[in-house]
Amino acid sequence: MTAEAARRQRAAADGRFSVWVAASAGTGKTKVLTDRVLNLLLHGNAPGRILCLTFTKAAAAEMAIRINAHLAEWATISEAALIEDVEELTGAMPDEVLLQHARRLFARVLETPGGMKILTIHAFCQSLLRRFPIEAGIAPHFEVMDERSAAELLAEAREAVLAAARDEAGTVLADALGEMTRYVPEEGFAELLGTLTLERSRFAQVGLDGARFPVFLERLHAALGVPRGATVETIINAASSEEAFDAPGLHEAASVLLASRAPTDRERGACIKAWLDAPAKRAAMIADYASAFITGKGTVTTRLITKSEAAAAPQVAAVLLAEARRVESVLAARNACALLHASAAMARIADALLGAYAEKKALHAALDYDDLILKTRDLLGRSGVAAWVLFKLDGGLDHILVDEAQDTNPEQWEVVAALAEEFFSGRGARAGHRTIFAVGDAKQSIYSFQRADPRAFMRMREHFAARVAAAADPPVDIRWRTVDLDISFRSTATVLRAVDAVFARPEASAGVAFDGTPIRHAEQRRGHAGRVELWPPVTPDAEEDSPAWQPPVVQQRVRRPEARLAEAMAAQIHHWLDTGERLEARGRRLRAGDVMVLVRRRGSFVPTLIRALKQRDIPVAGADRMRLAEQLVVEDLVALGHFLLLPEDDLTLASVLKGPLFGIDEETLFTLAHGRGERRLWAELRRRATEDLALHRAAAELQSLLARVDFAAPYELFADILAARGGRRAILARLGPDSSDPLDEFLALALAYERTHTPSLEGFLHWLQTGDTEIKRDLDQG
Repeated sequence: MTAEAARRQRAAADGRFSVWVAASAGTGKTKVLTDRVLNLLLHGNAPGRILCLTFTKAAAAEMAIRINAHLAEWATISEAALIEDVEELTGAMPDEVLLQHARRLFARVLETPGGMKILTIHAFCQSLLRRFPIEAGIAPHFEVMDERSAAELLAEAREAVLAAARDEAGTVLADALGEMTRYVPEEGFAELLGTLTLERSRFAQVGLDGARFPVFLERLHAALGVPRGATVETIINAASSEEAFDAPGLHEAASVLLASRAPTDRERGACIKAWLDAPAKRAAMIADYASAFITGKGTVTTRLITKSEAAAAPQVAAVLLAEARRVESVLAARNACALLHASAAMARIADALLGAYAEKKALHAALDYDDLILKTRDLLGRSGVAAWVLFKLDGGLDHILVDEAQDTNPEQWEVVAALAEEFFSGRGARAGHRTIFAVGDAKQSIYSFQRADPRAFMRMREHFAARVAAAADPPVDIRWRTVDLDISFRSTATVLRAVDAVFARPEASAGVAFDGTPIRHAEQRRGHAGRVELWPPVTPDAEEDSPAWQPPVVQQRVRRPEARLAEAMAAQIHHWLDTGERLEARGRRLRAGDVMVLVRRRGSFVPTLIRALKQRDIPVAGADRMRLAEQLVVEDLVALGHFLLLPEDDLTLASVLKGPLFGIDEETLFTLAHGRGERRLWAELRRRATEDLALHRAAAELQSLLARVDFAAPYELFADILAARGGRRAILARLGPDSSDPLDEFLALALAYERTHTPSLEGFLHWLQTGDTEIKRDLDQG
């Protein structure tokens, strides 16, 4: 490690200062977090008074493992090694007392009740609410819903709101629903309502309930500049009356345009004349009339009349320009009014939806993930309660560390700010050494769909810097640092220069460099080889044109661009492995596990690439996201379940027999199915079971399962199929070890279903296939 990199990491890990760290990818962020906790422990801070908030469970586990491993090593290593390690961490030579303290830290952490607080922010909020449910105003026995259960409960609330609007015609809710359906298609309605639930905190701040809704409406009118009582119809009608425009001037302009030799002038003149000659229909014709003056982008047409005609009749050009500007303002007023009424309708629906959703959650004593944050924020924001709650947290907190701070949303920041508020005010500021630490990088923010705002990362930096400065005693003793970690331990100079070159362009950096600071990276691995290859864009295979008279009976194999790219990448990786490409950084040959493929999005390219790699016998870990219902092994189990519910389904039975559970070959299946007349395939299988050993086994197994299906819960049924009946062994033999993960997740999902639903096979299969369950997998953390 270079001296500069070590200096920056040591400055960030110094527990005497509150520190705000901007850490680029691969700059040792996790090491800094670990070192800071070790530094705090070395200097006598109680493990129970340190809170580490991470973004994922995997990150929390990784950090806990590193800290415990380091402390365990301190307890056993030699004196010289311990001195060297502590000196590297603190930057000072340790004395005997500090060394003895370091050796005892592992035991001290193990003896801390509940262990160290290294948690995701949701887990921390859940533990806090478990301890103070009465103060938070929730049921003490509350349960936390997973995303699937929350979506089901939200769907129930949505149906209740829609039913209420349908059954109570003429009510405010029914009118609001009617207004929304003018703009939102059927397939987008559920998505919109789901988005509204994510914004419940903002809706609560605005105030949409019956008492405060008029205030919200007044503010909406003021913001959009729409007068009270205005509607789209009144605005268009007023704009279409004779008093609203220069009628004589427009009649003259229409005559001049119609007499022009230019087709565009004549078309515009005809449009204006048609509108002028139909006073009763002007409001309905406003869209066609506006097209004579306004472009599709909403701006005034550049040339309203040709130059020659404008020179001959300059007063006509002036009339047309004035009318164009008037029409532009009318359309703006119409759009603002439409937006106001649509927003008011959406707010009404949101209020009803969130109210119904809250009632259903209260009925089930359930909270979703957002509730954990919001309830904790409200708890810590209550006057007279927050200080007592924090005191009961093992006597309080002295140090807060926030990981992946760029992906923390505003409500989560409010929780962190409430936890740290006592640090910098009143007695809390004088009670001892207390710090706030955050590490993140706005460039790496990928969770905007969870309303994380990278700009909030910088706003909170200024907030805490000001709070620390105000609490400094004396004022010149400001214990605050900002540290930039931009020295990469992961990439070589060639890669980093390529990245910097890309983001040197303003259009590329606009979305990641929010404060305008140029993006620069430095390398730790100086002198190491590196290479960036730019491959040309991939196009589809050329299609051969067949003669017009040739019937389309010959199949042409045309590879899509993603298939061609996947094959090219697989060929390159195969070449590396086959030729013994050297991995100089490790001093050995390249292995398949050394190659990582990053994709912009998880689309159809991922399975295409995995297939191409497997075709070349290249070991591949698979995708890090898995849609369970789309896995072949799950489709086989679902097909078996459908057969057990409806044995008369011949096609499903055929797919089950041919699948890995029974392995009936094509010839045997054809012999069984062909020529059976009107008999069902299941009846034919039982009739001819004695003719073939495989058919006999399949008929006996299926008959046994049919006898159990009405009495066994889904998990019990499928666990029996996979374990006692040898299903897992048969599936792995046919589809390979990659099938093990989907099988385990399938059984886990069956258990999850039984915890919240009446256990039935039909209900479980429907729940599985309609839920679009996605499994997130941590592939290789090494």
